[in-house]
Amino acid sequence: MSVIHAVTDTAGAYAEYFQHPVSGGAGPLSGLSFAVKDNYAYEGRVAGNGNPLWKATHAASQETAPAVRLMLDAGANLNGFTLMEELAFSITGINAHYGTPLNSAAPDRVPGGSSSGSASAVAAGLADFALGSDTGGSVRVPASFCGLFGLRPTHGRIDGTGLLPLAASFDVPGWFTRDLGTMLKVSASFGIKAGAGRVPDRLWIPDEIWARLTPQVRASFAAVLGRLEALGLEIERSALPGLPLEDWLQTFRTLQSYEAWQANGDWITREKPEFGPGVGARFEFGSKISEKAFQDACAHREAIRAEMDTVFAAGTVLVIPSAPGPAPKIDTLEPELDAYRGQTMCLTCISGLNGYPELSVPGVLHEGAPVGLSLIAPRCRDQDLLALAAAL
Repeated sequence: MSVIHAVTDTAGAYAEYFQHPVSGGAGPLSGLSFAVKDNYAYEGRVAGNGNPLWKATHAASQETAPAVRLMLDAGANLNGFTLMEELAFSITGINAHYGTPLNSAAPDRVPGGSSSGSASAVAAGLADFALGSDTGGSVRVPASFCGLFGLRPTHGRIDGTGLLPLAASFDVPGWFTRDLGTMLKVSASFGIKAGAGRVPDRLWIPDEIWARLTPQVRASFAAVLGRLEALGLEIERSALPGLPLEDWLQTFRTLQSYEAWQANGDWITREKPEFGPGVGARFEFGSKISEKAFQDACAHREAIRAEMDTVFAAGTVLVIPSAPGPAPKIDTLEPELDAYRGQTMCLTCISGLNGYPELSVPGVLHEGAPVGLSLIAPRCRDQDLLALAAAL
């Protein structure tokens, strides 16, 4: 019989933690504790969505999100709900209202967001795993910054009912773990089983993407890339079709921002919340995007997908850095943060636009701080990423 312990939040990771965690009983995740990002529905509780006015102006959920219920049914014990960035619309982990959760792997640096508290809780050992959500990188980036495993599944593969929307055509539930064994167990409970996957025949390591890193960060990755190459698989180094990535990012930003305003604009207009730096500007940008601009971006996304699908077949895994470098320092000024955000999202928009699954694994330490390595597979080949990670 497992002993369920209350959380002592030493990382500032939780919006609410339970003195008596909710027991999941028996199951494949029995004895494991988990935390949930504060944008998931839980019966009888108001999801805070990273903003105090949101929590004050919304009613309690009538049902529990299926992703949360599935973890409880698998036997895991829910010990609380984690802090996040406002309405999930950022990737640094800084929240002007609630503060910045601790990045235990690099305490002088941000934890990444928007699933900041979920990553922080796992990195600090306060939960064995945590649920987050990923729209533009909100699982992959915190996983990279905090030295964790973080999976963004194929878009639409996991039931996202009960997850507060940011941009529905990108939003997915995702999860964090400290070790691969727990990642395999949690993923299997979501129906993604490493044993059903195949180690790829071909690794796609595009020189164009890796050249975006500074020479120093690239040098830090030499050993881990060498281990991949030592697997004896075919290596492809050609560029992605339809570049530059800056054009992909512009398409992603148009789609995400438009959808974010459609999902949240009525509430913002009515309640006039005070957002922290950058968040309000991103919503304002979304409010000004025309229907034609949105439809043009939709067409560009379809063109990107069509080109990628012609060259990205089953048996191939795309290998890129999860972020352009370590997490920014906590005291980094907003203009520099915004520039780093753009560099990062040039990487994260690849999976977002294509609906691909992406697994960020602990990659390297650079200047004493983690930088993740991302493995990306064709849609619905999530299990291949787990098989490759296990082979490593």
